[in-house]
Amino acid sequence: MADYRKTPEAVARLTPEQYRVTQKGGTEAPGSGELLDNHEPGIYVDIVSGEPLFASSDKFESGCGWPSFTRPIEPANVNELRDVSHGMIRTEVRSSAGDSHLGHVFNDGPRDRGGLRYCINSASLRFIHRDDMAAEGYGAYLNQVEER
Repeated sequence: MADYRKTPEAVARLTPEQYRVTQKGGTEAPGSGELLDNHEPGIYVDIVSGEPLFASSDKFESGCGWPSFTRPIEPANVNELRDVSHGMIRTEVRSSAGDSHLGHVFNDGPRDRGGLRYCINSASLRFIHRDDMAAEGYGAYLNQVEER
């Protein structure tokens, strides 16, 4: 089992935008995230802790302006918390080990895939291509990523 955790060194490596989003609960501007239009096979991990969060096979085009997923790759790695900020009642999504703010989950996702839409900031994610997953220690998740 890998040791996924938040370290001062990992936080110090964050860009100002990654820090604002993951540590301060910020939201990147819609349509601005570098992973929004990524269609490569692989997994998305917490930018701080490295814990696996989402698989490319669960990513879909929602039109909301942020990368969207139907489910977490490892449900235990994602915490869902009630968020009443900005005059709305939403469910915030945070990584379990890194405690990074990831985004929010909504119940307007594809019905045939569970009905959920995990709306996630690119700034909170690091993408690991399928070809690099085994070398980076994520080989156990290859069966959840589509072949190219």
